[in-house]
Amino acid sequence: MILMDKKLVDAKSANAIAGQKQEKDVAFFLRREFKDNPEVFVFNDYKFIYNDETAQIDHLILYKYGFILIESKSIAGEVKVNELGEWTRSYYSKWSGMPSPIKQVELQQKLFKEFLHHSRTDILGKVLGIRQQSFGGRSWNNICAVSSKSIIDRKNIPHEISNTIVKSEFLTDKLIEIMDLRSGILNKLNPLDVRPDFNEDELKSITNFLLSNIKNKVEKIIKEKEVEPEVKRAEVILKCKKCSESEEITPKYGKFGYYITCKKCEANTPMKAPCITCKSKKTKVSKKKDSYTLSCLDCESQRVLI
Repeated sequence: MILMDKKLVDAKSANAIAGQKQEKDVAFFLRREFKDNPEVFVFNDYKFIYNDETAQIDHLILYKYGFILIESKSIAGEVKVNELGEWTRSYYSKWSGMPSPIKQVELQQKLFKEFLHHSRTDILGKVLGIRQQSFGGRSWNNICAVSSKSIIDRKNIPHEISNTIVKSEFLTDKLIEIMDLRSGILNKLNPLDVRPDFNEDELKSITNFLLSNIKNKVEKIIKEKEVEPEVKRAEVILKCKKCSESEEITPKYGKFGYYITCKKCEANTPMKAPCITCKSKKTKVSKKKDSYTLSCLDCESQRVLI
């Protein structure tokens, strides 16, 4: 079941375009395999904030036994990983190091666990006053999905790392193997499967929590956009730099930005000036209808000039 689709952005750079295509390809395979599966919940491009840190999980899967985090990586050339877990990649026959996507998704998993643990009582609830088992006891897996065109040199890759790297086209096979979802009858016939699981109510509660986090974040962004920043009126009115005239002036725009022309002496005076609040010279002038505002890039204060 797909609960969040991948949102496309207007990517500009070649790397951003390739990265977005890889995430889109992975989302396609996940949709093809799990869109009609009521036991698997897929969140593409899941973002959350916890403890003043922001994380973005390319693809998040929730199922009855736990969670799987998937990091998408667009790699067109060859990939090698040494015994220390250090990654290198080739690009036009030139080798260079690259950050480990496995370490990246491990950091995301750690913060995500803390995020869920913080709200565990609200999500999982209590049974007869006893707190339910927390999220840490569930199954947690990480996968790095690389481009199908990449070449993976697995000769020297440590087994535990090689086991987490999979090409996009084989991703769903790997996920099905990890989740090992069986019918209720088969589970009962397998006494060795002692994995703690989420019941239907808990799965519903978790999905509602994750979706409400997105909803609350969107609503907060909308409210912040609706509240316009306070703009203070200038303490010093614009004056002609030559004769100090402040009434008989005309705002204009030229090669070097906004300026005023004095009607008495015909001198030109730039509107851009140091910040009145912090004296910073990093300021800019903007126009909205007939109003001109001086904004400071350092202290973020704003003053109406005219």
